[in-house]
Amino acid sequence: MTDSTHTAAKKGPGNDKRARLVSAARKMVHEQGVENTTLTLVAAAADVPLGNVYYYFKTKDDLLSAVVDTYDSDYDMLDAILARHRTPKSRLKALVKVLTSARDRIARYGCPIGSLCSELDKRDDELSRRAAAVFGRLITVAEEQFEQLGRRDARDLALTLIATHEGFALLANTLRDPELIGTEARQLERWIDSIS
Repeated sequence: MTDSTHTAAKKGPGNDKRARLVSAARKMVHEQGVENTTLTLVAAAADVPLGNVYYYFKTKDDLLSAVVDTYDSDYDMLDAILARHRTPKSRLKALVKVLTSARDRIARYGCPIGSLCSELDKRDDELSRRAAAVFGRLITVAEEQFEQLGRRDARDLALTLIATHEGFALLANTLRDPELIGTEARQLERWIDSIS
């Protein structure tokens, strides 16, 4: 899912420092990658003293774990968006709209969760497995809609939809071409319409 589906915490009195740190880390990980994201940089971006960071997160992995949790919590928002649509096809099109809504950011930085999973996968640890599970939920959301269409190949269709999105996201990012995301959205909508 795109970062536009996640509401970032704003600076100001009464706002939670932890939420600001996680929001800043999520943005920074998407824009700079895991390796280039440091607790010091996150603290500065969140306008939180570095010493306070360690109160909430003992390690960078603790902070990354909280970032993964934000992607997991995005599914509540996604469920609310999909619930506004009456048919499985309209819900699938709404899912495509969510996936492609931040085309300029995708073209600049790649798919937020896809990029994160790709980076963390190289570690092959519990955090990488948690991120992969969050990404897997996206496939499940699509699969459920195809099942409601009565398709016995619902899993395959869901994989095709998500793989198409990830492929276009990679191409758009590599070529720095946000128009490719628009092309993706139109192609996926036509494909969804063609499914009976």
